Amino acid sequence: MAFEGLTEKLSAAFQKLKSRGRITEADVKEAMRAIKLALLEADVNFKVVKEFISTVTERAVGQNVLESLTPAQQVIKIVNEELISLMGSQNSKIKMASSPPTVVMLCGLQGAGKTTNGAKLAGMYKKNENKRPLLVACDVYRPAAIEQLKVVGKKLDVPVFSSDSKDPVKIASEAITHAKAHGNDIVLIDTAGRLHIDEDMMEELKRIKAAVKPNEILFFVDAMTGQDAVNAALAFNEALSVDGIFLTKLDGDARGGAALSVKAVTGKPIKFCGTGEKLDQIEAFHPDRMASRILGMGDMLTLIEKAQSDFDEKKAIELQKKMMSQRLTLNDFYDQLLQMKKMGSLEDIMGMLPGVNAKSFKGASVDEKQLSHVEAIILSMTAQERENPSVINYSRKKRISKGCGLSIEEINRLLKQFEAIQKMTKQLAGMQKKPGKGFGGGFPGFGGRGGFRMPF
Repeated sequence: MAFEGLTEKLSAAFQKLKSRGRITEADVKEAMRAIKLALLEADVNFKVVKEFISTVTERAVGQNVLESLTPAQQVIKIVNEELISLMGSQNSKIKMASSPPTVVMLCGLQGAGKTTNGAKLAGMYKKNENKRPLLVACDVYRPAAIEQLKVVGKKLDVPVFSSDSKDPVKIASEAITHAKAHGNDIVLIDTAGRLHIDEDMMEELKRIKAAVKPNEILFFVDAMTGQDAVNAALAFNEALSVDGIFLTKLDGDARGGAALSVKAVTGKPIKFCGTGEKLDQIEAFHPDRMASRILGMGDMLTLIEKAQSDFDEKKAIELQKKMMSQRLTLNDFYDQLLQMKKMGSLEDIMGMLPGVNAKSFKGASVDEKQLSHVEAIILSMTAQERENPSVINYSRKKRISKGCGLSIEEINRLLKQFEAIQKMTKQLAGMQKKPGKGFGGGFPGFGGRGGFRMPF
């Protein structure tokens, strides 16, 4: 994640405060110097840092804080609140048109990830909002830009409007007419970018804006370009009056300064962020959740939403019933592995858990090779064997081994893993049935009221 270095430095500064118990104004100012240096190293705009430190210091050295029972915690609370304020206080959504289609104009410099992330946005609105999006290919200059949009559109099952015309204004206008005729209720116009800001590009974008009168103009900011991204956002905002920011490549090893600077400098809210290369790795930007991640406090709400989004509700209910009646099968076991794979890397998941060092899970993910072995073994079994693995004797193992091309040792390993999981589910089922014990009717990971369902 982009804020790893910043998170470590902030945590060190806070730990120093906590170790002192009672703190003085001098202690607070020493911590603020460390936080200021950490923010500058993260490439946060200097003016933004100066104002942020001034505001936090003024609040933190107040009598109510220094004389409280937990002054260090009070300082952390203030930093958290000011970080949230810095990034926009609350999630801002796309303004929907009173009569469809809602027209969203996507703009940004070349290389910011506008085309792919614009398609992700279309996919998200289709999946989560039941919209019928239309992607429009108006980048007629970059080689293969139109084909790139068609490829990602096909993967997301989102139609793409393109034309032989070389006039982006004409293409955009025709796309709106097409959308009205075909029932597309949200139109996302992928405009051309440049490697740098130039007058021709801005004039073209102004003409597209005048022709289609977009309900929303989103500017795509590459989180890895730091202050350059903020300067570009300022220029685009001055020319087009953008409505919001889409922060891309937030999963990279960048310092993350753009995320903390762009709202304060432009006054425009960050609305979405790209969190990886996969087409489902997109999130609505929540300043409070991002502040929590930056401070190493995790992001349970996003993790819950991700689990609920990736996990099949009907299968979850069936799984819970099977677990309570202790009837888990190898088919269920395999389904859970697939669901876990969909949630992404362990580093991403662990980074959302409070107090967990995500770096220790760097590069960890579901082993694709091992998963394919599990699939081959299970699919080489009969329906009876999958439902009741206890019937699998040596002769059956030999037949399964020939069918999947794997050794009997690997089959034994899978069966032992499954047996261990069955024992664990029996224990959990017993705990949930006992009154006053267990997990309050909702064990995280296995359903229940108030609980979310994690695929393991």
